[in-house]
Amino acid sequence: MNKIYLRKGREASLMRFHPWVFSGAVAQIVGSPAEGDVVGVFAADGSFLAYGHYQVGSIAVRILSYDDAALKPSFWADRIGAAFHVREVMGLVGSGATSCYRLVHGEGDNLPGLIIDYYDGVCVLQAHSVGMFRAKRQICEALQAVYGEALKAVYDKSSGTAPFKAGLELVDGYLYKAEGFTADEMTVLENGNRFLVNWREGQKTGFFLDQRENRALVGRYAAGKNVLNLFCYTGGFSIYALNAGAAHVDSVDSSAKAMDLVEKNVALNGFGPEKHTGFCTDALDFLRDVPEGKYDLMIVDPPAFAKHRGALQNALRAYQRLNAAAIAKVAPGGLVFTFSCSQVVDKEAFALAVFSAAAQTGRSVRIMARLTQPADHAVNIYHPEGEYLKGLLLYVE
Repeated sequence: MNKIYLRKGREASLMRFHPWVFSGAVAQIVGSPAEGDVVGVFAADGSFLAYGHYQVGSIAVRILSYDDAALKPSFWADRIGAAFHVREVMGLVGSGATSCYRLVHGEGDNLPGLIIDYYDGVCVLQAHSVGMFRAKRQICEALQAVYGEALKAVYDKSSGTAPFKAGLELVDGYLYKAEGFTADEMTVLENGNRFLVNWREGQKTGFFLDQRENRALVGRYAAGKNVLNLFCYTGGFSIYALNAGAAHVDSVDSSAKAMDLVEKNVALNGFGPEKHTGFCTDALDFLRDVPEGKYDLMIVDPPAFAKHRGALQNALRAYQRLNAAAIAKVAPGGLVFTFSCSQVVDKEAFALAVFSAAAQTGRSVRIMARLTQPADHAVNIYHPEGEYLKGLLLYVE
């Protein structure tokens, strides 16, 4: 077993069960670990702390266990089985109204560097570390053990997430297919709403599962309203609004492929052009040309404006400009659902950007709710960085 020894006093975060060891905390590496190997982590006095995946970069070790669990053959089935049980407790497993959910959310499920989304029997895996990428066969076997005959396929979609510098052969493809299964897409249910999911060609694993509860909240307020869904991707918020009785929904995204999927999802749920219009254009340009008061409810859900801390200030300015435009244009008594999925933008900074946007318009604005990710996108209490999605529901006079 290769060993990592920490500098004196740098074991404190592991004693608090934080799942990362930063490279600056490492005093000595004993052995020659390859990236992705399981290594033991020890304090400066030689006392054992944890086992984890070794990697090259600012995070030197991602912790798998604080005992010998990571060394046992049953590790993957035990951890994925535990994540499955949590989703059972949430009421997601076997739900007649919802057939898709996140099964594994990295550190939140004590499997740092691993994402697994479940779509009605198909598990789509994304490895964000070399260790998880190298373990994908064991992960697939664990999924077969947990789901049994209910598992239709396991698809590895790590080409855009695993580190390229490690020399990995990053080719997406199936790790497992049940006999007779041939699909690359399927229709899933989310709170009774129907969505076409294509895990091979869609963004991320095929669908943004993290907005499930916020989409349901939009549905609560959408009846009879004219709705604008900006950065709509495949139309999640739009479908909820339509099924809840919105008067009309306009969906906007700059991706032609996304807009094609929006139209398919609209038709899949039984709606046509009399209730929905799609616009393939830049969301901010569209918003600038919107007449004041046209929309009673707006959803502002942009992609991450900041991927790293160096982009933070530019991202906050972008959130301010975007939200000022939305708040200025929404009808009196209207609602704005606004979000940030940038991990480096914390909820206080995001709220301040939206506050500045509201002040810029001069309108009276109330915060009706503070929004976040659903429970299947679990946040480890020892790893608050896992809470990446933040949002506000605003009432604008």
